[in-house]
Amino acid sequence: MDADSAVPTDSASPVHDTRMAPGGPGYRRMSFALFLAGTATFALLYSTQALLPLISGEFGVTASDASWTVAAATGALALFVLPMSALSERYGRRTVMTASLVVAVTVGMLVPFAPSLPALVALRALQGAALAGLPASATAYLAEEVRPRALVTAIGLFVAGNSVGGMSGRVITGWVAQEWGWRVALGVIGAIAVACAVAFRLLLPAPKHFRPGSLRPRVLARTVRDHLANPLLRRLYAIGALFMTVFGGVYTVIGYRLAEEPFSLPQGIVGSIFLIYLVGTVSASTAGRLMGRLGRRGALYLAGGTTATGLVLSIADSLPLVLLGLILITAGFFAGHAVASSAVSKTAITGRAQASALYQSAYYVGSSAGSTAGAVAFHAGGWAGTVGVGLLAVLGVVTITVFGSRAAARGAARRRPMGTR
Repeated sequence: MDADSAVPTDSASPVHDTRMAPGGPGYRRMSFALFLAGTATFALLYSTQALLPLISGEFGVTASDASWTVAAATGALALFVLPMSALSERYGRRTVMTASLVVAVTVGMLVPFAPSLPALVALRALQGAALAGLPASATAYLAEEVRPRALVTAIGLFVAGNSVGGMSGRVITGWVAQEWGWRVALGVIGAIAVACAVAFRLLLPAPKHFRPGSLRPRVLARTVRDHLANPLLRRLYAIGALFMTVFGGVYTVIGYRLAEEPFSLPQGIVGSIFLIYLVGTVSASTAGRLMGRLGRRGALYLAGGTTATGLVLSIADSLPLVLLGLILITAGFFAGHAVASSAVSKTAITGRAQASALYQSAYYVGSSAGSTAGAVAFHAGGWAGTVGVGLLAVLGVVTITVFGSRAAARGAARRRPMGTR
């Protein structure tokens, strides 16, 4: 079967389908609730990223040491996302998402009081583990509660919330830290996340199509094995990890680059650079239309090419070109992420939470790897080293997509009747 067509179809008649659709009951509340959840998740998860130069200064550590405040959170999320998805199969998506946010925001209020870098890294790891219950559960909730034709758009809106959270967290922390220090900045982000968590729980409609699954390890292992045996899912997991390697490396290091010569920007301005995340909000929310015109693989080629172009432009010692490069990197990343994550949800007919969890695990492994590798490369070779890491990751995306295209073509040829070959 052609990989692009290997997605489940809606077996119910539209007249009798009780799942949500744009314009229907509950859809707007659901979209806004998950938008807020995505905002809180990314604001907390990457809250230290724009503050790394200040953290390095206070604790007297290098960029690669300070980058562990990001890598520990994303690494813990990657480690715990699969077990948390299993809990969501048993106890429900909304329950697990709510519990995850409650624990994460509670830890977020403790983070500003960390007395040392090891303590800060430990708290950030705990926060990442708590947040692990949200991403996979959210995409599984959407796959169950939203009609298939609206799924890409709905997931795109959730990813758009991620971009808003990532942007607002960094911009707010940049300006607050410039006046009152990085600890106060993290406290402000924690308070914002509390408000998002409360609104999320009040707005999200109760699930109507969830069916509890088993927590038995053997059942979970079989589901995971089946997903990993699917060549399309394996490719999508690798693509998500590679895109996030680029993004994690670039945005972990960019603060150091802009604070140094020849730019020497103050902390508030460095934080404002993350307003570029708004570009990601647009590109993620339009991923559905992009797939409609170009197909999944065509959209991935475009996302990879856009990201690579941005990386090359960012090498210049010109602030306008650096900003243009960041815009293209951000647009390409969020488009690629929205396309790949929605394809996972469509491809997995059963065990959707585990399928999404495996994608999220790969995605955040890519984030941790990118944050660490980007910082090490920057320490060794400057910004050009970080760009080199990113270009290798984009090359991986393109190579995997080409391989998938050829595999689909061979599958189509095998299915073609002998007389038409």
